[in-house]
Amino acid sequence: MKNPFQTHVLSFSQRLFFSVIALFIAFVICFMAFQYRREKDYKVELLNTQLQNYNDQLSDFLFIQDSLETTTLGQYVRSHHLNDLRVTLITPNGKVIFDNLRKNPEQFSNHLDRQEIKQALQQGSGYAIHRQSESVGGEFFYSARYYPELEIIIRSALPYNVSLIQSLSTDSHYIWFAMVISIILIGMFYSFTHKLGMSITHLQQFALKADRNEPIDPDIQKSFPKNELGEISTYIIQIYHRLHRTKEALYIEREKLVTHLQISHEGLGVFTKEKKEILVNLLFKQYINFISDKNLSQMQEIFSVPELAPITRFIAENQGKNSKEVRRTSMDIEKDGRIFALECIIFQDNSFEISINDVTQETEQARLKKQLTQNIAHELKTPVSSIQGYLETIVNNPELPREKIDAFLMRSYAQSNRLTHLLSDISLLTRMEEAPNMTEKESVNLPMLAQSIINEVSLQLEEKQIEVQNFLPEDLYIKGNPSLLYSIFRNLTDNAIAYGGTGISITIRCFRQGEKFYYFSFADTGVGVSPEHLGRLFERFYRVDKGRSRKLGGTGLGLAIVKNAVLLHGGSIFAKNNPGGGLEFIFTLSKE
Repeated sequence: MKNPFQTHVLSFSQRLFFSVIALFIAFVICFMAFQYRREKDYKVELLNTQLQNYNDQLSDFLFIQDSLETTTLGQYVRSHHLNDLRVTLITPNGKVIFDNLRKNPEQFSNHLDRQEIKQALQQGSGYAIHRQSESVGGEFFYSARYYPELEIIIRSALPYNVSLIQSLSTDSHYIWFAMVISIILIGMFYSFTHKLGMSITHLQQFALKADRNEPIDPDIQKSFPKNELGEISTYIIQIYHRLHRTKEALYIEREKLVTHLQISHEGLGVFTKEKKEILVNLLFKQYINFISDKNLSQMQEIFSVPELAPITRFIAENQGKNSKEVRRTSMDIEKDGRIFALECIIFQDNSFEISINDVTQETEQARLKKQLTQNIAHELKTPVSSIQGYLETIVNNPELPREKIDAFLMRSYAQSNRLTHLLSDISLLTRMEEAPNMTEKESVNLPMLAQSIINEVSLQLEEKQIEVQNFLPEDLYIKGNPSLLYSIFRNLTDNAIAYGGTGISITIRCFRQGEKFYYFSFADTGVGVSPEHLGRLFERFYRVDKGRSRKLGGTGLGLAIVKNAVLLHGGSIFAKNNPGGGLEFIFTLSKE
């Protein structure tokens, strides 16, 4: 709501109008004052010229008469057409020798201090306006001239009465004319500034809407006048629309690029020159957590990872350089059986990107495909051969004791169960690969799911003296397939029980929550795995200790099932050895 006490701010057109009108009025006043003074001076100069002409005529008369006889001078003055004319003759020393209004000139005081007399002696002529006469009383207009050849000053004067005041007053018609013209010009200027102000107001409203990203009226151009300002405003709006369309196109392309980078098979992290995260995709976070010996909760922590020291040093050495060329470096990191190729590029504004590629993936995939058929045949051959051997022994030896036959049958039954589990796991993997979208999803409480698995294997845990710590928060829900999520945590638990050893501890935690993913850690303090085996743990039928694995009854597909189940939930998984001992699985699951 607008504050009612807020001071009203004049618009641009109002400020322009009042500013120019103030200057215009000041100019008119100055012009009228100047014209009034000029008119006044003209009237005074005209009257002074008239009196000076009379003085010249009187000097000519005196020169011809060559006499200052009072009667003759009085008759000459009275014969002039100017009414109430006063004539005074004064010597250069200021003595009055004639005045037509006084018969005794000796009664006059010395006139050297009179203004018109001083000017006449100094400049040849002079006048005084509206000065009180000390000799005869009353106010007069004096005009005097000094005639050196006569050695006399002739001063003529007219009384400053109503008639003379009217004669000297200026003509007021030009004032009314100036006022009328001023009013007309003010009206015209108001009309001009109003149109200018409306154009600027429309342009201001357009700028505010553009700044707030509000919809722009497509007909706004019609509100501008058909002049230069209107053309400029139209060009500005057209440029804005072009920039807006370009911005929308760039935004769409940016979203495409960001989406592409997020789903890229390359780990990519883009950072500002202050090492603040701009864009980091999921694969980059997974690779960095695999390379690092500790789980990173923030991406700024990657610059303290020892394995990335050459990259960090390269950034520090090159960021201060003002170069228009792109600076880059690359390196390889081998970690727990996997090889990563890293490349760092520093751009012209000193921002930079780091890309990480797992260069072992293609080789591993080719090797897995080659061994897959052999592994399936080998794994199926072992239980089938055992069953066939036991049955042939029973068939070929009918005299075998019943106890021996029962023992061979129990072993055949155990091998058939193993074969059933093996075929079931292969079938599950096949379904997950061939129809990943056919799995039903619902909201699953992971802490409760993990706890139910711990309860199911409690006897095995107690037998091997294994402690399980479930640090999953109680309100952690994921929309996914319950059976596949169960298989993730069950297979990891069975794997730790089977191969971790006795007297160990198992820790399950969610160490980070992103915008789209949960980050999990499943770790044990067991014997761990040699680094050369870590990269192959999720291969089908891969065994670290083949003899021991078969003896424990494993199918060799548990971790492969875990990996595929994680992938079906939009995540990824890898394994690494903890610095303090034991094996840790780091994996992510999508929230949706």
